[in-house]
Amino acid sequence: MAIEVGEKVSGKVSGITNFGAFIDLGGGKTGLVHISEISDDFIKDIHDVLKVGDQVTVKVVSVGNDGKIGLSIRKAVDHPQKERHNSHERPQGRKSPKKSFQNTNKKQDFDSLMTSFIKDSDERLSSLRRNTEGKRGGRGGRRN
Repeated sequence: MAIEVGEKVSGKVSGITNFGAFIDLGGGKTGLVHISEISDDFIKDIHDVLKVGDQVTVKVVSVGNDGKIGLSIRKAVDHPQKERHNSHERPQGRKSPKKSFQNTNKKQDFDSLMTSFIKDSDERLSSLRRNTEGKRGGRGGRRN
């Protein structure tokens, strides 16, 4: 059985590591599902989601020249389209005033977050320099 990129196949979890799960695809083929390809949500411990022996449907993401098969569980799940285009929407060229207000509001939020991050970072760096300056040997160190 030839495995091709983009095809959905069924397999059984044959092993679990801290970075992903090995899936037995049958016919002596085994692929790896990286932990980031298991779910759309953050997964701290893979054992909370998968167990050895679980039957899963995966999508083949890559097949390497060395025989390594990259798999994805989250891409195998068919998600309904989140955004549907209706015939009564505004034409592409016009923007609503509400959207432009939201964009400027997000930019202001980002700017304020960035400013506070830079301020906090500078304070931490100066504190670190102050604490390590006297501990260095050689020329230029502080003398008490």
